[in-house]
Amino acid sequence: MQTVSRTPGPRALAWLKKEALPLLAMLGLLLAARDTLANHYRVPSGSMQPTLQPGDRVVVDMRAYGLRLPFTSHTLLAAGAPQRGDVAVFDSPADGTRLIKRVAAVAGDRVDLRDGHLSINGRPLRLDGAMPREDFGTRAARLDLDLGGGPDIRGMVVPAGKLLVLGDHRGNSFDGRFFGFVDADKVYGRAVAVYYRRGDGFGWQRL
Repeated sequence: MQTVSRTPGPRALAWLKKEALPLLAMLGLLLAARDTLANHYRVPSGSMQPTLQPGDRVVVDMRAYGLRLPFTSHTLLAAGAPQRGDVAVFDSPADGTRLIKRVAAVAGDRVDLRDGHLSINGRPLRLDGAMPREDFGTRAARLDLDLGGGPDIRGMVVPAGKLLVLGDHRGNSFDGRFFGFVDADKVYGRAVAVYYRRGDGFGWQRL
């Protein structure tokens, strides 16, 4: 009985050299781009309602705060710092879980939070209207206070290099009031838009 060799022949090896290696290189470049240029994030909970709903798919600009070495947290080129009102993606200081919250205050800010409403450096951010909203300057954030405002903050000053992050659903958010400040230089990127929402399908809702 003749044994059939399973060793790749010359033609197969030639194909691997010609086609497979460039494909692997392209895949590597795509993964690097995803890690350093743009990525997406699936919202796991309702802590950012009504801005973000559970299950939302969000586009994240990974270049917003600097260009990082692919697959590391090392910054190659700084491009600015997180600003008040940004919706940021970062790892929780509590357990490393990737979270998405709003940057409520930056280094040097004096923060007061009462009944779910922020005051920064003595200036209330509350906007008048039927729906609870806050003015962060570059954008207005809608709030959900149906479950109250959660724990208050009185006279807290954000240290250098740190951020205070909060959920827009103030009474139902595990945020900086529980796990503390977030390192500004460890924020992965800024969420820019919702591109998919259950029930609505694909779209582009800027944040």
